[in-house]
Amino acid sequence: AASRSLDRAPGPTPTPSASPTPTPTSAASAPSATASPSASRKRAAPKRPADPAPVAGLTRAQMANAKVIVRTGRELGFPRRGLVIAVATAMQESNLYNVASGVLPESQEYPHQGIGWDHDSVGLFQQRASSGWGEVGQLMDPAFATRQFLAALAEIPGWEDLPLTVAAQSVQISAYPDLYAQHEWRAAEVVDAFLSAGM
Repeated sequence: AASRSLDRAPGPTPTPSASPTPTPTSAASAPSATASPSASRKRAAPKRPADPAPVAGLTRAQMANAKVIVRTGRELGFPRRGLVIAVATAMQESNLYNVASGVLPESQEYPHQGIGWDHDSVGLFQQRASSGWGEVGQLMDPAFATRQFLAALAEIPGWEDLPLTVAAQSVQISAYPDLYAQHEWRAAEVVDAFLSAGM
């Protein structure tokens, strides 16, 4: 089973990029310049719930990464508890930034929001390709990294009833297992904000 190095340092605190990469707007979503107003109204797609404002002291970039975790977990059918564990784990591992590795130049070829120096650990969950979590490019994709974390979490017997730090540690195998618990209340606030927004 893939595991983390036992000599891990506490989660990095990368310097986020000046501004997160904007999400391209689909040209199909914009009404045609020649379309009549009534035709545009008829074809308009239903509005998606607006993203909640940042909570728990997070930046917009961190909230965007948390949204990927929550959305991916919901798509996989995980309950609220699993989402809180995943967000809290990413808070500890990467401060909820998609982090490349300073010792793994390949990881810096992918979109990232900072550089960490913990061996070859990358991404939101600081997973290691050398430990079998996936290819470097895959692990730099927040949705893929989340699926890998949650798949490993699901294999822990009774994970839903474990203390958060025990559940997270069972997946991450960190040298600092007690640090996950400090993020539980903030992670719960973040998850609840997205769930309340209709995600």
